[in-house]
Amino acid sequence: MGFILWILIGAAAGWAATRMLDIRTGPVQTVLIGMAGALVGGLVLKTVLAVLGILGGLIGAVLGAIVLLWLWDRYGPK
Repeated sequence: MGFILWILIGAAAGWAATRMLDIRTGPVQTVLIGMAGALVGGLVLKTVLAVLGILGGLIGAVLGAIVLLWLWDRYGPK
């Protein structure tokens, strides 16, 4: 269940990150990159902050999606 939740959070975080950072990507790219960032960030932060449980995973998912979208915008194909 957590895996699916991270994907949904990542899709939403990807959409929100493009608005906050004024990143221009297509909707499919935004959702896919957001989901990938959420999965990686969620797994990493949930492991590092095991005390927080699912909250650590959710925070990691949002941060991971934002960071990966920023990296894509900065270093990805133009």
